[in-house]
Amino acid sequence: LHFGEANSHVLIIGHRDVADWSGLFNACTYARTLLSTNYNTHMRIPAWTPEQKHQPQDLVDAILARRGGELINLDRALLWSEPVARGWNVYMKNVRTGLPTSRKLCELGICTVALLTDAKYEYHHHAPDFLTAGGKQSELDALNRVVKGDARQAVTDADLGEIERLVVQYAAQLTVNAKVDDALFAAMQARFTTTELVELTTAIAAYNMVARFLGAFQITPDGEPPR
Repeated sequence: LHFGEANSHVLIIGHRDVADWSGLFNACTYARTLLSTNYNTHMRIPAWTPEQKHQPQDLVDAILARRGGELINLDRALLWSEPVARGWNVYMKNVRTGLPTSRKLCELGICTVALLTDAKYEYHHHAPDFLTAGGKQSELDALNRVVKGDARQAVTDADLGEIERLVVQYAAQLTVNAKVDDALFAAMQARFTTTELVELTTAIAAYNMVARFLGAFQITPDGEPPR
């Protein structure tokens, strides 16, 4: 197959998995998947490839569709388990882009989690999302200052608005303490609907899960553009 790019030929005819990747588009996608794994991902486990562990075509297609056509390093760890990869792809898609609650505030909470857990991979992908959702670089700079202290306490940085300060403190308490003080919870309830509070909390909790997964396997964003 040839994709119109230099050095982008791969022979897949006769491969043991090619029957599951029927059709020109799927065969091309399969070949790109093989090609995209030929580099060091710098993690504690081998990067998944279809040669090492076969996964159903519909699963890989769904992940590729969500990622814009290329797997990221996190996917190359998740794909060692079909149930994990399948559930993760659906759930995290909804958490990341399907919540009606303010995308900016959800991403602020996620970035707080990333910094507090030293999940550089998570911050690499979500700081740009925060900016795309209407956040400012000055707010990210403020967040980086805040987490150098005790972000679980009342946040006072003037470059963050009142609601943003509450979200950072809320995310910090959830991440570090795994619970939230009554006074802070009451302040959040006064500013968010119940649905918004459930969705914001879900985003923060879900990306705590992501951070732990990244940390255990030491997954890095080497060679990945933010997206």
